[in-house]
Amino acid sequence: MTVHSGGCHCGNIRLSFSSALDPAGMEIRACRCSFCTRHGSRAAADANGHLTISVEDKARLQVYRFGLRTADYLLCRECGVYVAAIAGDGAEARAIVIVNALDDREQFSREPIPIRYDAESREQRLARRRSAWMPVNIEIEGI
Repeated sequence: MTVHSGGCHCGNIRLSFSSALDPAGMEIRACRCSFCTRHGSRAAADANGHLTISVEDKARLQVYRFGLRTADYLLCRECGVYVAAIAGDGAEARAIVIVNALDDREQFSREPIPIRYDAESREQRLARRRSAWMPVNIEIEGI
């Protein structure tokens, strides 16, 4: 496994994305929803990998939900960087990492695939995320 580190601009949120996949060949998705389009999002996940999200100050973590309300989109309130999305809770939680928030983002060089998920039902969306997104842990300092 290779560990790809990253996080938000101010350092409040840190990422550790572990994957055995070559970042140059990894599928990168460019969701075409209004939120992801406005953020220029390039998302990646490895169902056999793992994402750890470490938060220094929970008060500076913004969790945003919209649409079908099936995922939490994580942003830093201090610097505004969108770092990841999480669906589910506890051991069932799955996530995508935002490639632009990784320190070695230039290694993820595959052209993003523009995708629209508008036609999915709530159940279809949750099932896709359970199968394609990766396990995630969130560590919040002081908790």
